[in-house]
Amino acid sequence: MTTIENGSITRELAGKRALVTGGSRGIGAAVVRQLLDAGAEVLTTARSATSAVPEGATFVEADVRTRAGAEALAAAAQEVLGGVDVLVHNVGGAQPYKGAFAIPEEVWQDALDLNFLSSVRLDSLLAPGMRERGSGAIVHVSSAAVPPTPPPFLHYTAAKAALENYSRGLAAELAPFGIRVNTVSPGRTATPGGEATREQWARLYEGPGQDPGATNTPPLGREGQPDDIAQAVLFLVSDRTSWLTASNLVVDGGEFPRG
Repeated sequence: MTTIENGSITRELAGKRALVTGGSRGIGAAVVRQLLDAGAEVLTTARSATSAVPEGATFVEADVRTRAGAEALAAAAQEVLGGVDVLVHNVGGAQPYKGAFAIPEEVWQDALDLNFLSSVRLDSLLAPGMRERGSGAIVHVSSAAVPPTPPPFLHYTAAKAALENYSRGLAAELAPFGIRVNTVSPGRTATPGGEATREQWARLYEGPGQDPGATNTPPLGREGQPDDIAQAVLFLVSDRTSWLTASNLVVDGGEFPRG
């Protein structure tokens, strides 16, 4: 975010080094653009090489579902950036199944590796450097659909629920070292991945009766855009939230109210 102070332009993340996982499209690419615009140096990653990474970011191919992939990415971040001040775990996703018991065990494991353990592994590799410097901001991207837990996505929402609980615990552990850990939980957002997932869900439930994937328009009258989520991430990693940690910012247009 660019602001004007005392008549001069300043960018609030100038001098910060950021790593964003899953930053080649959708929400991740929007986060990368917001961080770049705010002055950060950004490294991003995806499982396969891509030309869609926002201009100005450095791309590294990595599969963070494995310990080896996380270690390679952490090493690349150290080599390219010299360390990480801002860490955004955006990578995630899952395919729908027709009920909990239709989900194969290997799919459960993959959902945990991608949506939960990838964050645990990368945090364990990069947070120690933040701790030594006495500052840092970590954001875990979860899902606003965790409380409703739609059966076709039980593997996904269970992994994200674990991520949210882990995020709160990690925040308590790292707070004394000046590191803030927060979660952003997006609702329905207009992304290529989200659209493909909704189409798969609809195909699972073709035939008579109501489509379980159908939902009403969120109370704010529209589905989210990637920048809606990216602005929330930028807010949480900026100094504007220097006294905010262990929070979960739900950005869903009011679709899934939490008590």
